Formats: sequence, structure tokens, C-alpha cells
Amino acid sequence: MLKAFFIIKNVFIIVFLMLFYLPVAPATEVKGSSMVITSQTLTADNKNNTAVFEGSVIARTDDIFIYSDKMEVSYDNSQGKIKKVHALGNVRVHKKERAIFSQEAIYLGEEDKIVFKGEPKAVDGENVITGTQIIYFLRDDRTVVEGSRVVLKTQR
Repeated sequence: MLKAFFIIKNVFIIVFLMLFYLPVAPATEVKGSSMVITSQTLTADNKNNTAVFEGSVIARTDDIFIYSDKMEVSYDNSQGKIKKVHALGNVRVHKKERAIFSQEAIYLGEEDKIVFKGEPKAVDGENVITGTQIIYFLRDDRTVVEGSRVVLKTQR
């Protein structure tokens, strides 16, 4: 029983550490922090407060990289806040040895959560968490992995 509790606790710590450092939340909340987004094309619609980055999209902060085929950003220009970021196609989020892979990632500012869909997989070294969907609630510091499968490498 104690071993099962230890494993579950470590799983949540791994997922928390991997998701906590996504640049979407820190870039909107930390003063002086910046995000650089590069892509083959950018379509900005100032009337509707949206920007669409397409083709080899790379969003990066100091030590975090997000790769995707397409990234749609909705923002509230009057408040200077990001309302929604929708990364589509071959989504990869990297920070040092930690990575999250999925086909789709959605940050919802109003709900303060990030949803990974399309065979999401969180990797920290040799530890792997997969599921049908991974949801991280930023405000509650809580993660839900639906249809979860966890592979933890034990140290001896």
C-alpha cells in the first residue's frame, strides 16, 4: 500500500513539473518575461484579436520550446491577456530532459487550464505517462490523466 502511494505521488510530481513550466502561463503572468514565436507565415487579425502562426512553428522562452505545425492565439487587447492558445499538429514541449508530446494542446485562459489531446505522452528521463487526454488545472495545481498508463523506472 505504501509503495503504491509513493508511485502515485511521484507520478503527480512528474506531471506537475512538466506542465508547470509551459510558457503560455508564465509569459502572460511574469513581468519582463518574453516569448519569441517563429513560423513560416503569420496571419494577424487585429479586428478579431487573433494571430495564426503556420509552418514549422517554434515558440520559446529562455529554456522552454514549443513546436507545432500551427498555433492559433486569441487575445484580449484591452487587458493585454492571452485568452486561448491552440497548438495543432506534432506538438512537442521541451524543457531540459522533460517533454510532452501530443497532436493538440489548448491553453484556456478563462479556465486557467491546459488540455493535451491526441495521444498525449509526458516524458521525464525514462519515466513516461500516457493517456487519452491530459488536463492540467493551473489555478488548482491539479492534473487529470484520462485513460492513464504510467511507466516508472525504479532506481536501485
